Amino acid sequence: MAVVICYVVCAVVWSTTWFAIRVCIAAGGYPTYSAAALRFSIAAVILLLLLVVGFGRPLPRARRQLTALALAGLFNALGYACVYRAEEDLPGGLVAVLFGTYPLFTALGAAITGTERVRPVDVGAALLSLVGMGILFWDRMSISTDQAAGIAFVIAAVLATVGYNLIFKREAGDLNPLSTTAAFLSVAALGLWPLALAEPAATVPLPLPLAPTVALLYLAVFGSVIAFVCYFYLLRRVSLMTASTLVLIEPVIALGVDAIWEEEVRLMTRSYVGAAVTTAGVVVGMTWKWRAGRRADGPPPA
Repeated sequence: MAVVICYVVCAVVWSTTWFAIRVCIAAGGYPTYSAAALRFSIAAVILLLLLVVGFGRPLPRARRQLTALALAGLFNALGYACVYRAEEDLPGGLVAVLFGTYPLFTALGAAITGTERVRPVDVGAALLSLVGMGILFWDRMSISTDQAAGIAFVIAAVLATVGYNLIFKREAGDLNPLSTTAAFLSVAALGLWPLALAEPAATVPLPLPLAPTVALLYLAVFGSVIAFVCYFYLLRRVSLMTASTLVLIEPVIALGVDAIWEEEVRLMTRSYVGAAVTTAGVVVGMTWKWRAGRRADGPPPA
């Protein structure tokens, strides 16, 4: 039951953070990289305070685990730097859909590193998601080269995300999710601050703008503290390929959020076709995995 709850929390919260990022860095809001650095700094402070009062024990102490957490945190910093930069040019829903390529790169990474056994259907379903991304790519290219650059940043973010997930699954899967998240986000914050300080006009707006600040706090508390703790709990108990199916729900909700709140966003019909194909790829992978589990030993594999 806890696994299901964590899965739902991650899917719902991360579906809305794409839009929250857009609000946070919109005109009159926070500078792009400063927003990301502040988000993870606030989250890290909250988590470290929880560790101080006794939660999250035992703490990671082995050098190998600490090194893994540090490297994963730097991958996360790179990934979110790319995500925030991409959202300067792309609607949040489109960024969420482009993350539909994540299962493909996860399958390739897991197979190459020997982290997990990857079924051919996993790769096939992920390739179907990639076709959907291709449809979306063509649509965005027909609008502007800036949005094409945004797509490149999203793909870079996907690769960075695959990197830190492989590290966690191989080196830090048995650690407490709370202490894991605290170390992970602390390093990510440290990795983002050099970009924030080097950013042109990187000044926090005063007085603090209401909507961007609310979005920043939402991203820090819900999108980082709560969602990442749930995600690392989930990752301890399910496979990377199962965890990667979070992208099944996120684009659907994220596109709905964009349609409701971003009045200037008008995606073409081709965009929705691409979204449908991307989502279908993940559905196929999940369905075949569930059926294979029933044939093999009854319950679906995690």
